[in-house]
Amino acid sequence: MQDDRRRYNITNRQARRFVLLRQGLLGEHRYLGKQGVLDFIRGAGCIQFDPVDICGKNAELTLQSRVKGFDKAMLDGLLYTDRLLVDYPDKQLAIIPVEHWPHFERYREAARKGGLRFEGIAAMEKEALAFIEAKGPVSSSELPFEGILHWHSSIHWSGGWDGKTNAARAVLEHLYSTGRLVIHRKKGTRKYYDLAERHIPPELLSAPEPFPDEGEHLKWRVLRRIGAVGLLWNRPSDAWLHIWGLKNDNRTDIFQTLTESGEIIPVAVEGIKDGLYCLASDEPLMEAVLQNQVLKPRMELIAPLDCLMWDRKLVRALFGFSYTWEIYIPAHRRKFGAYVLPLLYGDSFVGRVEAVCERKTGTLLVKNVWFEDGVTRTKKLQSALGGCLKRFASFNGCSEIVGFGV
Repeated sequence: MQDDRRRYNITNRQARRFVLLRQGLLGEHRYLGKQGVLDFIRGAGCIQFDPVDICGKNAELTLQSRVKGFDKAMLDGLLYTDRLLVDYPDKQLAIIPVEHWPHFERYREAARKGGLRFEGIAAMEKEALAFIEAKGPVSSSELPFEGILHWHSSIHWSGGWDGKTNAARAVLEHLYSTGRLVIHRKKGTRKYYDLAERHIPPELLSAPEPFPDEGEHLKWRVLRRIGAVGLLWNRPSDAWLHIWGLKNDNRTDIFQTLTESGEIIPVAVEGIKDGLYCLASDEPLMEAVLQNQVLKPRMELIAPLDCLMWDRKLVRALFGFSYTWEIYIPAHRRKFGAYVLPLLYGDSFVGRVEAVCERKTGTLLVKNVWFEDGVTRTKKLQSALGGCLKRFASFNGCSEIVGFGV
């Protein structure tokens, strides 16, 4: 039976502050150094990966805004030296804590069964595994397969292929989907694969799926996504992407079950018709937010695919900020630019920035800064922006900043 006392009625500003504190984006930094990287990803469940690197890749951009002292080598080390994190499809292409590996066994099994539809792939996979066993990690350009494979339907659950693709790439990607291979390292956009047993602890490789029941598995994934954002509503949203089997009807059932069990708490927010929900484990944070304490404002550049931005309708409802990632929009139709980052100051979005890292010259080119309507460009705001851009230049290994207002 649901305890009616376990619900909150909060102002819009309190909701924004709750989300930003949960994200580690407001007040003093709660995530520090390499351990902070690991702590944040464990708390969020996953961060989204994208290979585009204009001024840092999306996963790196997500971390630089939260983790004090972050540099790109920290994430690389946790992935490919310490092996405490692993590249794995979750919210699309993603990075997850390695201890979550067993929770995705149902998807690896689906990929194994899907591969059986393609004549000859078993023999090619056997050959590829033997090659990697003898030679070590390989990229698709080094695997000695020639020709094209014809795929009649997608088998790679993170977003496969229809039609034709390079045979070496197809075999490596399928072995990755089935869990036989993991990404050993990345060099630019090129991925190198190695045997999973060389890098995933044997107790995780052999562990049974913790939630073999589909309903329990979906509950676990819904809880992770609520935790990743901080507050979520029971509405269709990009925040639910790639949770196989999650539909409107069973999502509603899951929200009801989680509410009745006390695992999530209803939150009514001033000015928002739809109810929101937070994790019960975040109740102490909600209680702290209700005290309306003075919090140190920070200015941060936010990644396009940041956890905070997964539900852009919710961002618009809470912050009054509309954001579209325009990278795939034709240039003549863009309102701002191809790779523009939201600019967060305190508990509000105050604008957006287009910056390009020119690595040959070690220069951060700030192409433009667009402030939101109604934002007063005070000396304090300009000073915060200057400090933010200096940190961002350092994060990108740039010693000089040129461009807008610099």
